[in-house]
Amino acid sequence: MGFFIETFIGGLMVGMLYALIALGFVLIYKASGVFNFAQGAMVLFAALAMARFAEWVPKWTGIDNPWFANIAGFVLAGALMFVVAWLIERLVLRHLVNQEGATLLMATLGITYFMDGLGQTLFGSNIYRIEIGMPKDPMFVLESLFQGGVLINKEDVIAAVIAAALVALLSLFFQKTGTGRALRAVADDHQAAQSIGIPLARIWVIVWCVAGTVALVAGMIWGSKLGVQFSLATVALRALPVVILGGLTSVPGAIIGGLIIGVGEKLSEVYLGPYVGGGIEIWFAYVLALVFLLFRPQGLFGEKIIDRV
Repeated sequence: MGFFIETFIGGLMVGMLYALIALGFVLIYKASGVFNFAQGAMVLFAALAMARFAEWVPKWTGIDNPWFANIAGFVLAGALMFVVAWLIERLVLRHLVNQEGATLLMATLGITYFMDGLGQTLFGSNIYRIEIGMPKDPMFVLESLFQGGVLINKEDVIAAVIAAALVALLSLFFQKTGTGRALRAVADDHQAAQSIGIPLARIWVIVWCVAGTVALVAGMIWGSKLGVQFSLATVALRALPVVILGGLTSVPGAIIGGLIIGVGEKLSEVYLGPYVGGGIEIWFAYVLALVFLLFRPQGLFGEKIIDRV
């Protein structure tokens, strides 16, 4: 029982990180109605920016303090992501208002390749580390209930708490603020939102800035765990099944979907992997997403779209 709980908790923590990345997809889709394939590139770009800024700040300022370097690197990377978001809206999205979804989708693919190349040009293509002081050593809990206790990685706990806090703040932002309600109105109908005075361009800038912040936090956490390298962009692909499972338009769906995928991957690998030769963790999420696409394409919490003809 102790081993099952250990595996279950590990899955929850990984699932929360998946949910954080999936949230970026959901935010863009809610505001523009397009699936943002650039989210993975944004995670990588933000992680590269923070890693390199944290490395350069001590050289610029002469202050050799890791905490100062990391905070300054995070702030500078956040400012850069805001500039990137503004440029994307100004140079790309503004000219594609009320266009077909396929047109916007192709635009995000173009943004993906541009940001991949720009990140490599500005920050280099080496493997970098983000050291934000998260402890790497494991700890044992519930020792009084289970023999030997339950092994938990402290870094995973802190990462999951950070992800959960950001997800909760964004949920409150969407539900309780005027800007959040305007974002939801734009998501429902661009033209109707414009007709009542909601500035579409400003809303798109805000939502891309928020998605950039989400990408920065996700990149910081994954960069601390795995190192900042160009394969980090593929981590976002692990969030695609989460979005399909939870629903493209649902913030709570991204959270629940991430937890289901995280737990399902861990449990299936541990308990079913030995019978099929392993590797279930790699394809489990995609098979589950395929099942949902066949039987419930809108996901668990997504809105069912009905077109009248």
